[in-house]
Amino acid sequence: MKIRLIAAGTRQSAWVDEGFTTYAKRMPRESGFELVEVPIVKRGKSNNIPRVMEDEGKKMLGYVGSGSIVVTLDQNGQLFSSEDLGEQMQRWMMSGQDVALLIGGPDGLSPACHARGDLSWSLSRAVFPHGLVRVMVVEQLYRAWTLVKGHPYHRA
Repeated sequence: MKIRLIAAGTRQSAWVDEGFTTYAKRMPRESGFELVEVPIVKRGKSNNIPRVMEDEGKKMLGYVGSGSIVVTLDQNGQLFSSEDLGEQMQRWMMSGQDVALLIGGPDGLSPACHARGDLSWSLSRAVFPHGLVRVMVVEQLYRAWTLVKGHPYHRA
């Protein structure tokens, strides 16, 4: 199983890069964890936002491997406890399929991304900056993996 985090945006604050890298390095080699950054279109008064989202979505979906399980990150998605996510990760591992997680840009994910999604995951009903979401997602994936492997990182 390979996990690919496909995220809109290429420039993040140093603290986002540092936090993300801290947990990405901890991900097990067998997960083949990878970050793919998709450039976002600069927003302005003259932009057609639905069209911009559609273009970004096409780029994101272009990085999804055929047969991959697609997970969209969305505030209206399913809430998982850490234990629930550990169980979900175990199912992904047993399926042998790659997993692609999609994080949208300032306006969210395109309808095409949502339509391709097999699962929609919400970190919270609150909205977070997409850079922070990267850090939270990779930390939660690492935590889920430690739960699956019986590693002592997770202490409830």
